[in-house]
Amino acid sequence: MILFPAIDLKEGRCVRLVQGDMAQATVFNDDPAAQAATFEGLGFTYLHVVDLDGAFAGKPMNGAAVERILASVTMDVQLGGGIRDMGTVAAWLDRGIARVIIGTAAVRDPAFVKAAAKAFPGRIAVGLDARDGLVAVEGWAEVSTVTAEDIARRFEDAGVAAIIYTNIARDGMLQGIDWDGTLALAKAVRIPVIASGGLASMADIRRLVEPDAAILEGAIAGRALYDRRIDPQEALALLRQAA
Repeated sequence: MILFPAIDLKEGRCVRLVQGDMAQATVFNDDPAAQAATFEGLGFTYLHVVDLDGAFAGKPMNGAAVERILASVTMDVQLGGGIRDMGTVAAWLDRGIARVIIGTAAVRDPAFVKAAAKAFPGRIAVGLDARDGLVAVEGWAEVSTVTAEDIARRFEDAGVAAIIYTNIARDGMLQGIDWDGTLALAKAVRIPVIASGGLASMADIRRLVEPDAAILEGAIAGRALYDRRIDPQEALALLRQAA
């Protein structure tokens, strides 16, 4: 079970949004690389990074910040936001990103995701962000007409390394993970699922170590870490004990 600390990048800074609203951005650190190094120093082994501007623009927009993060840590980094063509996938993997996350293109161009997963085994994840049960795209600005489970099933035999599932209504709200939706998705597909959005307290960490949650690959922690609602060392110790 992996606990992924999250760094969301907006205009080169580390921010957190409320329900994906770019107008509701709280800046937590002007130096994302320093934040990444802090997370690594606390014992985290895998970092989750999202280029928020890139998600809206459809192309990488915070490349310099990501490069500085990669230079500052040795832990694995997974990156999403604006990754919509094979050239971008290859470029980030060549620069040291361990795993890229494809979101909008997973809805609009599933053949691209399958080709990327075949070309880069174990290094392609799919990000599925749902609002009212339907997957949102373009940085959550648009809602599609398909469910997360429908899309996840498209990639069952494609070699996708993980599905990152976010309930947008809970993201940044500190209301707890959508356990019902996340576990239902994890049971519906063979691809490992990562819970994202709403992780709020040590109660969520304790919920992660319950037997039925063992089906998950892990969970992403954002605002709760920055607000110190979660004790990183206690959380990591609980997950190690459970393993």
